[in-house]
Amino acid sequence: MGIPTTTREYRLPKADGFHNLTIEQAMLPQPNSSQVLVKVHAVSLQFRDLLVAKGQYPMGAKENPVPCSDMGGEILAVGDGVKGWAPGDRVCANFATDHIFGDVTDDTRGSALGAPIDGVLTEYKLFPIHCLVRIPGHLSYEEASTLPCAAVTAYNALMGPVPLKGGDTVLVLGTGGVSMFALQIAVASGATVIATSSSDEKLKAAKKLGATHLINYKKTPDWDDEVLKFTDGRGVDHIVEVGGPGTIVKSLDAVRYAGYIHVIGFVASGGEVGNVPMQVLGKGAMMRGILVGPRAQFESLNRLIEASGLRPVVDKVFPFEEARRAYEYLESQKHVGKVVIKVSKD
Repeated sequence: MGIPTTTREYRLPKADGFHNLTIEQAMLPQPNSSQVLVKVHAVSLQFRDLLVAKGQYPMGAKENPVPCSDMGGEILAVGDGVKGWAPGDRVCANFATDHIFGDVTDDTRGSALGAPIDGVLTEYKLFPIHCLVRIPGHLSYEEASTLPCAAVTAYNALMGPVPLKGGDTVLVLGTGGVSMFALQIAVASGATVIATSSSDEKLKAAKKLGATHLINYKKTPDWDDEVLKFTDGRGVDHIVEVGGPGTIVKSLDAVRYAGYIHVIGFVASGGEVGNVPMQVLGKGAMMRGILVGPRAQFESLNRLIEASGLRPVVDKVFPFEEARRAYEYLESQKHVGKVVIKVSKD
């Protein structure tokens, strides 16, 4: 097969809802000396993609972007300066293409796919070679497409400056992508996991993945007290905090003295947060915002996935032509784990 010169890609000409998602045909340049051309097989969706589509993403987005940050694909062609990669290699791109190692900077943040720069909801895409990682051998393209944002974020939270250790207790809020990966990474690392959800069905899924304690926060609104009961009053070592203002006060109740709260999302609105500084002080707690992670961390995550045989939780797969339905399904919050769009038919 010859190298394609055009690609079908989604664009968001207006940012007031995902009903604006439009398929367009675009020219595809040949890779320069440090680029590779990748055939995108699958793309997974984030909560962030809903915010970008609605013009509500707090970190801003370019005009008319190609949406989405997370893909699994296969190299079709390499630039003449590229070493160590060949057509046929299965790859993911890092969430921020220029974030190779170390802490986030303004520049690396500006290279995040699907908002400040064009993303991956396209049949073919050129990538700079420095952003690619190899897909673990036992994963499908659909499974691999879920890793760049949610899995790396969970890994950065639990394996960051003070890594989780066997015997620690981890609290994961909800059963979305980041929370499910955090649960799996924690279990693979020998930690005890407490999971919360508003749905007993979703809690069953968490139990299957290895959660020891389950809390339905609809039935037990004071879930922080329940967490303290499960830990004999000590509190948990790590909290994967995806709720934001609506849950942060209870998370501070549930964390142990000098424990870690990894602030990742803001899916729970409301909540009075005025007393948070005093609570942080009173607990001697560490609060850390997570902005995904560098390529080096992605590579470490993949070694853990290979060693443990971990498989991402893919809830539902939609065809490329039905991307809007995939967004709709994500918004409905019926999913456990990840929602994926299958881009390529073969």
